[in-house]
Amino acid sequence: MSSLIQKEIYLDNAATTQMAAPVEEAMRPFLREKFGNASTMYGYGETAREAMEAARVQIARSLEASPSEIFFTSGGSESDNWAIKGIAGAKKAEGCHLITTKIEHHAVLNSCAYLEKLGYQVTYLDVDAYGQVSPEAVAAAIRPDTTLISVMFGNNEIGTIEPVMQIGKIAREHKVLFHTDAVQAYAQLPISVRQYPVDLLSASAHKFHGPKGVGFLYVREGTLLPSFIHGGGQERGKRAGTENIAGIVGMGKAAELAFSDLRQRIRRETMLRNYMMEKITHEIPGSRINGHRTKRLPGNVNVSFKNVDGASLLILLEEDGICASGGSACNTGESRVSYVIEAIGAQEEYAAGTIRMTLCGQTTRQDVDLTVESLKQNVKRLRV
Repeated sequence: MSSLIQKEIYLDNAATTQMAAPVEEAMRPFLREKFGNASTMYGYGETAREAMEAARVQIARSLEASPSEIFFTSGGSESDNWAIKGIAGAKKAEGCHLITTKIEHHAVLNSCAYLEKLGYQVTYLDVDAYGQVSPEAVAAAIRPDTTLISVMFGNNEIGTIEPVMQIGKIAREHKVLFHTDAVQAYAQLPISVRQYPVDLLSASAHKFHGPKGVGFLYVREGTLLPSFIHGGGQERGKRAGTENIAGIVGMGKAAELAFSDLRQRIRRETMLRNYMMEKITHEIPGSRINGHRTKRLPGNVNVSFKNVDGASLLILLEEDGICASGGSACNTGESRVSYVIEAIGAQEEYAAGTIRMTLCGQTTRQDVDLTVESLKQNVKRLRV
């Protein structure tokens, strides 16, 4: 099979994306000649500061937010940690109860587990067979001492889009702050904070063809969030540390590119995703799609194969020049079935044979056809 593939087929864009060439070009001057510290007052610093604020405007515009509501971080994990631990600490006098779901990213789940060790109480809500949490379940879990609800926008493993609008409205009605981890959804779906009632939103640049090691946290104006990293007065006194100017500039450029053709890209990736799912389920017996069929991130294909070892299948795919994953990149090396797959109640004979393939704007129909052909041959081989 590998002889049929002329180039490597990369289908793990939920783990990370290839940096776009214009992003690299935008960053390059700030790695060498424009190397100034944005906190200094002379020319080099002013140049860096202006570039950083221009990127802040680019990010804010993509969300229909104010630039003052955007805080730069090292990525999605830091943003999640800051939102959850920060609000929990700031609201401790009002209550020590948080609500989340069982399928959140580990940055959220482990932040909640940390808070539990400090005496906080966390309700972990179940999801249905498609991976969606019920807004009614969220409402029922709210207590007088609930201070924060954290529900992801789109799941990083199975691609299911959560009912963020309804949950946000419920949170508003109960005067509870609402955080959403939008690391997988930002720049994949149109998100306006004017329309969505979210108070905090996390994102990471390397998920939308930007650089690694940079992200942002949107904090709605009026939301009191304490500093997470203490030191200097960067990020308006909220996040100490010399700013990663090159990374921030790259993220701003990546956002600009991503939103310039967002709707067209959504249509294309959704069509290609549906084509791939239909092709797999029709041509490979004993295959099952995980996650919601339509309320789904555009490029996500998560599938389980009956009586197949997923790790072995991924090795065979790699031998054919195809890069895919077993789920979250944060779980690499773990042999157990993904907690997300467990949460949706996948049957035992299917659960261990789960793989995730995530497309991007560069993925072609030929890539999909070759991948499905490889899957057909290798699934059959593993079942012998």
